[in-house]
Amino acid sequence: MNRVLYPGTFDPITRGHTDLVERAARIFDEVIIAVAANPKKQPLFSLQERVELAQGVTEHLANVKVYGFNNLLAHFVKEVDANILMRGLRAVSDFEYEFQLANMNRKLAPDVESIFLTPSEKYSFISSTLVREIAALDGDITEFVHPMVSQALQQRFKK
Repeated sequence: MNRVLYPGTFDPITRGHTDLVERAARIFDEVIIAVAANPKKQPLFSLQERVELAQGVTEHLANVKVYGFNNLLAHFVKEVDANILMRGLRAVSDFEYEFQLANMNRKLAPDVESIFLTPSEKYSFISSTLVREIAALDGDITEFVHPMVSQALQQRFKK
């Protein structure tokens, strides 16, 4: 069984993230969205809120599970018995960092392979950071995120 783990902060989960998960769900037996606690990034939403949003956005995908985690990714991937780490690449500029992560993960979890997927062209420019900034300034984010996420962001930035 191929269990792919897709890690990230997902603050918030965007249509680009969802696109990658939907495509991975067609390729792999099971997809695990691993939502990182990552307090260093000072997330807008709590870990539980990000897990719930990711669950809501992907509820139409029977072979997708969402978990929060706050330990080393190499340990978590073993905890959930995944054998593949999936990362998204939006631009060439992402590659160097992702390549470094893949090599470190290979050293820490040698039985786990890393793969990279690129989002559909129409989502390649979307980042969680940009979505948060637009939402904070009362901009229209409806084409960048699921309606559930849009509503959560509007509530968070209500003035």
